This record gives sequence, C-alpha cells and structure tokens, in this order.
Amino acid sequence: METEQLTRLLIAFYEKFSSWEHGVVKESGLSLPQMHTLEILGADGDLRMTELAGKMGITTGSLTVLVDRLERGGFVVRKPHETDRRSIRVSLTEAGQRLFAEHHKLHEQLTQEILCALAPDEAGQFAAMLHKITSCF
Repeated sequence: METEQLTRLLIAFYEKFSSWEHGVVKESGLSLPQMHTLEILGADGDLRMTELAGKMGITTGSLTVLVDRLERGGFVVRKPHETDRRSIRVSLTEAGQRLFAEHHKLHEQLTQEILCALAPDEAGQFAAMLHKITSCF
C-alpha cells in the first residue's frame, strides 16, 4: 500500500473517531479536554498535577484551568500529596467516577462495533498493531 493511501485512510479514521468522540462528549456538557482528564484519572487513579499534565501532553498551567472547571463542576477534587507538601494530587469524585464509567461504556460499545467488522484473528492482529503503533508515540 502506498504511503498516500495509508495517509488518507488514517485521516478518514481519525475524522470518524473524532466526530464520534465530540458527539458523545458534547452530550455530557464537558469539553473534550475535560473528558480526557476524567478518562485518564478514571483509568490511572489519583495523579499529581505534573503527572496528569504529562499524560495529557499539556502544561501544568493549562491543566490548572481544566482542573479548576472540573472541580467547580464537582467532578474532581485536589488533595495535598501524602509525603510531598509541594505537590497536589487530583482525584475523581463520585460524580466524576460515574461520568467516567458512563463514558467508558460508550468506548466499549464502540470497540464492540469495530470488532464486529473483523474476524477473530483480525481482531488480534488489529490489537497487536495498535499496541505497536501507540508505543511509537
């Protein structure tokens, strides 16, 4: 397959996935970066602000704005770090955990829809390729 064809396919997949994600997140009333924050905290648990910013690929300053809004909405809470007084940890509240769980179920449904288009051996190959590709970033 030519690079140009693969580029077009990747862009088409990204556009479809992005459109789906924006539509699902819009229903929650949150922005995409806010939901991404909840997704990371839901998957990884409590994180330091610096760790969370690193996982999101944003500055701690940008993250502070996101966390402020999520905290006002009752989705996250800041806590002092147990051993490092200079550090703050962010964790999901019960409301944040519920929203994460609802959103995660939608991701699982999308995954099932994608898997329906693949034979069982293709699903395993697809998973292996995704793992290999994501480890390059």
